[in-house]
Amino acid sequence: MSLDLNIDVKALGKVAVLAGGASAEREVSLTMSGPGVLAALLSQGVDAHAFDPAERGLHELKAEGFDRCFVALHGRHGEDGTVQGALELLGIPYTGSGVMASAIAMDKITTKRLWLADGLPTPRWLSLKANALTRERVITIPDELGLPVFVKPPHEGSTIGISKVIGYSQMQDAVQLAARYDDEILCEEFIDGPELTCPVLGEGEQAFALPVIQIEAVDGNYDYQNKYFTNSTRYLMGHLPAPLEAEVQALALAAFRSLGCRGWGRADLMLRKRDNKPFLLELNTSPGMTSHSLVPKSAAHAGISYEQLCLWLLSQARLDGKVPGIAGRT
Repeated sequence: MSLDLNIDVKALGKVAVLAGGASAEREVSLTMSGPGVLAALLSQGVDAHAFDPAERGLHELKAEGFDRCFVALHGRHGEDGTVQGALELLGIPYTGSGVMASAIAMDKITTKRLWLADGLPTPRWLSLKANALTRERVITIPDELGLPVFVKPPHEGSTIGISKVIGYSQMQDAVQLAARYDDEILCEEFIDGPELTCPVLGEGEQAFALPVIQIEAVDGNYDYQNKYFTNSTRYLMGHLPAPLEAEVQALALAAFRSLGCRGWGRADLMLRKRDNKPFLLELNTSPGMTSHSLVPKSAAHAGISYEQLCLWLLSQARLDGKVPGIAGRT
């Protein structure tokens, strides 16, 4: 399926590219995703302007006559439904998922519960409260989930606060690190196999998946540094057998629809190597848009340029309960 790129640029109106924000992922949003999106929109003739919600009040969007927003924020107060809710109150259409879907997808634990309710595969897991950690409880986690085990803050992205625990002695440090970022801690079964990601565009039955990317990072460590600041990570497309590619795409679509997402998103998965079974890890509703980012790479493989992708996403901006359009504020 291809994008309808017959877009009236003038009808998009005055556009704010929201970038920066106050989350742990501020740097990537402010210096990489935001400027990339802004440059792409300007190149297409859009009346686009940078806007950092950490530096300016969102009420200024309405006061300055902005017609729509491209959300290039990452992490808390950017893709967790809070900014989306504020834009709903202001009546300014925005890109990506609405309030509820954004909030759910940002919470990896709630996401897992919904996926399991819909029969979608995700690694086994359990949660701990950061204010109720005891050595006796923490040390039992590997007995329940096996080793290695991943320990992560469920409301952060970009691998922030995540540890791969390979021995009992590492559990205490891992949970303490995660507790620095969250009041709840997610412990997740390790799936031995390659890491995959699959972007999704659109909404509901009209949504479609882009090509699957297999990620090969140095020493298998696709961390914050390897995501954004190195060129050593390999991204393989067209690498999976066609039936497996289709299976992963179908699972990404099901995950996207299960959470009620719209506009765009990116499902991250693990492929268990012993039987080629995919498992869902999380769904990002405001994926990175840097030169290293996965959605632009996948879109390019499908023949969609970065500029086309940004313009199309902007054209889909809307409010909850409103149909997509490019006629400005509705």
